[in-house]
Formats: sequence, structure tokens, C-alpha cells
Amino acid sequence: MLELICEKTQSLKEFTETHYAQASFFWTALLKNREIKVNGKRVSADTRLFAGDVVTYYLSQKQAEKAAFYVVYEDENVLVVDKESGVNSEAVFAELSRKGEYYFLHRLDRNTTGLMLFARNPKAEKAILDAFKEKRIEKKYHALCFGIFPKAQDVLVAYLKKNADSALARIYDTPVNGAEKIITEYKVLEKRGETTLVEITLHTGKTHQIRAHLSHIRCPIVGDMKYGVTAQNKALKRARQCLTAKSLRVELSGEFAYLNGLVWTSRFEAEIVDKE
Repeated sequence: MLELICEKTQSLKEFTETHYAQASFFWTALLKNREIKVNGKRVSADTRLFAGDVVTYYLSQKQAEKAAFYVVYEDENVLVVDKESGVNSEAVFAELSRKGEYYFLHRLDRNTTGLMLFARNPKAEKAILDAFKEKRIEKKYHALCFGIFPKAQDVLVAYLKKNADSALARIYDTPVNGAEKIITEYKVLEKRGETTLVEITLHTGKTHQIRAHLSHIRCPIVGDMKYGVTAQNKALKRARQCLTAKSLRVELSGEFAYLNGLVWTSRFEAEIVDKE
């Protein structure tokens, strides 16, 4: 059993997805078996929560032990975890926060697997956030894509504009009002029939940058239901983007310079393997 307190008005599903990954994994079964309560009362999927509501989850031991992420590295200053697909970054942070003091620095999309970095104290938080701003943190992604890449390796420059209503990003080849410049580098790693595995290096880090930019050059990520081609994804029975935050390297100074030279690598790969 896990008891959590809601801090703002939201749906029960939204609260669950951002606070308890294991319950979101088994959402349908928990509701069907009436194993979620709000203020001591059993609830339905459309339940609305308000600040102060107490949500109680009754998971079996096996359900509660299903991993949402794996610890890759941890010391007194930083934590690196490897996130599973189908897990909100906020849920990772919520689980960590129930165990100790951690600082949320960046996020991955729910269905993107791979590495996330957290600070464990305010000094480390500031040092890492400064490193992000100054582009001293290198993140490489692996993406499995449809289409034919025009070159074996290239640095793409474009302009990204977010649509607040649709939560989608649109890419332009030339500057437009309200769009931000993005730089996305790719390198073809392996051709796999109708798909291609590529390594992506982000030189800017905007929301949905990789997914939207690759779709813009007609090489959408396999399984991407927002920016990809539905028919292609259905043909491969893939409904989650094949995208992994594969490696992470930091360049810090002062007391955190001991982390320089370390390269953390995800156990996951951008493959056509569904766990639905």
C-alpha cells in the first residue's frame, strides 16, 4: 500500500502518471479490481482530485517491484538513472523524492527510454544547470527511423515553433516569428531493412526537437504517434517511439570535476520491441 497526498486540482490518471509509475503500469487492472481509493473511497477512472485529497494504492508486491528505472551511477552529488518506456520523468522524480533529497534537472518524454541526471544537493544542482546552459553536458540519443537519410552524417539547422494548443512542435527551414533556432546532428549507425538506426547529438535542447526534426526531413522515428506515419507504425505494431537517451557525459569544474571523463550508457536500445 502507498498513500500519497494530492497538491493541486487534476485527474486521478494524471496524478498517478506523475507520482507513481508502478500504478500507471497497472492502471486498468487496479481500477477494475477497485484497488485505488481517494479519501478512503473506491473510485473510477474519471475521478477528479483536489488539493489535500489522499490517494491510496493497493498494489501486490510483484506490481510494486516492477522497475520504472535503474540506477546507473550515484554518489553524494549526482544520480544517473536509466528510465523505462511508459514512465513520466516526473514519476521518476516523485519516487526518488520519497527516498531522499534530489533535484529535478531535465526530463525525457514518457515513452523515450534512457538516461536522466539528478542532483543530490543545491551546489550540484547549480553546477549542472550551469553546465546545461553552457552546453557542457553531452547527450547522445539512438533513434530507429523510417526513410532514407540524405547523408551518412550531417548537422541539421532549422527553426522550431511550439503550438501550445496542440502540444506539437512545427519545424521551419527558415526563420519565422516565434520560432527558435535548433541544431540537430545525426550519424547513420546501421541500416535495418526499411528502418535505419541513427545516433543523434543535440546542440540545442528544445521540447520534441529530435522527433519533430527527424519527421521534418521525412525520417520519422518508428512508433512515433505524434510526428510519425500512423500506417507505417501500425505495420510494425509499434505505438511507442523507438528513441533512447543512450549516453551522457558532463564537463564540470571545481569540486565536481571528478565526474569529467565518465560516460554513462543506457542499457536500452532503440529497437522494435513492444512491452504493451
